Amino acid sequence: MTRAGAVAGPTARTALGRAARAEWGPLLRALRDGLRDRKAAAVALTLTAVCLTGLFQYVQNQPWGFGPVRHLGAVQADQPWWSALLRTPLSLYVPALDLPVWGALAQLLLAFGIAEICVGPLRTLLVAYAATLAGTLYARLGIAVGPGGLLGLPGHEAHTTDTGPSAAVVGLAVYVCWRYRAWFTCAVVAAAMVVEAFVKPNLAGKEHVAAVVAVLALCVAGEVRQRMRRQGPGGPAGPRGPGGPGGSGRSDVPEPESRPEHASRPVPESGSVPEPEPGPGSDPVRGSEPVRGSRPDPESGPVDSENPPSQSWSRRRHAFQRLS
Repeated sequence: MTRAGAVAGPTARTALGRAARAEWGPLLRALRDGLRDRKAAAVALTLTAVCLTGLFQYVQNQPWGFGPVRHLGAVQADQPWWSALLRTPLSLYVPALDLPVWGALAQLLLAFGIAEICVGPLRTLLVAYAATLAGTLYARLGIAVGPGGLLGLPGHEAHTTDTGPSAAVVGLAVYVCWRYRAWFTCAVVAAAMVVEAFVKPNLAGKEHVAAVVAVLALCVAGEVRQRMRRQGPGGPAGPRGPGGPGGSGRSDVPEPESRPEHASRPVPESGSVPEPEPGPGSDPVRGSEPVRGSRPDPESGPVDSENPPSQSWSRRRHAFQRLS
């Protein structure tokens, strides 16, 4: 082996390891933390779904149980709308008769388990039902289009029993990959469903494509809603104060009222003599009477003889005479 080949081998492995960590690292950390914190409670919904699927498989293989299971969970495109919608939730847990049951159980255990740990049981259930419902609705649309169209189905597919968790499993795989930014895996799953629909253009294959499209639409709508929530109703994201791009230019703190200078002094009543303002030598405790030893204010001016002075003004004048 040449020196260049020896160096290229570890470099390629290092790049591949970095790509794998970037693709699945956040997802694996979420799985590890969820199992460590909640133990078996993290997959309670998954275990319930697996047990319910196993129960339906046992009951429908009994002579007395095939009819009740068909009435509760078997969906066909030629059924009335209300009947198909009522049967859709349970149809997710009824295994298909032409497929091995262990395949359905493995799909549920893997896809439901990863989704429940990473995004929670409620969101897992909602996405699974949305994908299953998208497949059910597509069956009617495809039969209405007919076999000549791109999305069409032949008329005999209306009598095909549509059960099993495959559409829900595909939808959950796409949703989890989108949430944890595993873009390459998400693209591989979507491309695989498209190839399956071209190779095997039956109801099941095209239903998987419908489930992928429905879940991708939900993901895009969620991203747009989160971006609008971060930006807020006032515009782009930013500080909501004065000067910020999302603010209105005004502060929420009220500014103090500006008073004119003349409004701070009380207006004297008509016929009354206002009290003189204390000068620089006055005592703040005794009012306008000057402190002993202080000099009078020369700017006070002479006393008006026409108006009788008040008592405080008289005391001030006597104190001024004693000082002089």
